[in-house]
Amino acid sequence: MKYYVLAFFLATSLSFAHAANAPHEAFTINPSTSKIAFLLGGNLHHVEGAFKVQNGKVEFGPGPGAVSGSIVVSAASGNSGDKGRDRNMDKKVLQIKKFPEVTFAPKSYQGTLAPTGDSTIQVSGIFTLHGTPHNLTVPMHIHTAGSSMTATGSFNVPYVKWGLKNPSILFLKVAKVVGINLTLVGQVAPSH
Repeated sequence: MKYYVLAFFLATSLSFAHAANAPHEAFTINPSTSKIAFLLGGNLHHVEGAFKVQNGKVEFGPGPGAVSGSIVVSAASGNSGDKGRDRNMDKKVLQIKKFPEVTFAPKSYQGTLAPTGDSTIQVSGIFTLHGTPHNLTVPMHIHTAGSSMTATGSFNVPYVKWGLKNPSILFLKVAKVVGINLTLVGQVAPSH
């Protein structure tokens, strides 16, 4: 169940931490080096996989704790290592033809952001899955080295509670919450 992974993203691409010390900067995410992994527990086995970031750009400032922008994940990019399971998830759970993207729009962050080195912040924003927006706060670890930034974080998505179909069948039962681990890599530069 890759579907939940989206989540964000997700969401979370909140490596925008650097902005605290640079009032008007933009963090541009590199899709080829970023990853959104998911883990769905089950009674007989666990399902692991990943989704691909489609694009993402986050603007910091002006003002402390202010961020804007979006991170977009392709719902169709989920890969759990089983093509049949992935097709089922695409069609019945994620409904990718109707909801092709999962997005996270950061609105604010709390914490202190170091201009270089490591920082820990809490990023809050709107996570849209299956066409429905949800408030979400994600704890993020930010590492900044020159113009390079990496943001990592983990969170859970209660996909059944949020209206997605539970893919459990007969004796194969899966959890109603999927765990998301994200790694967002990109560049920070002055925003115009």
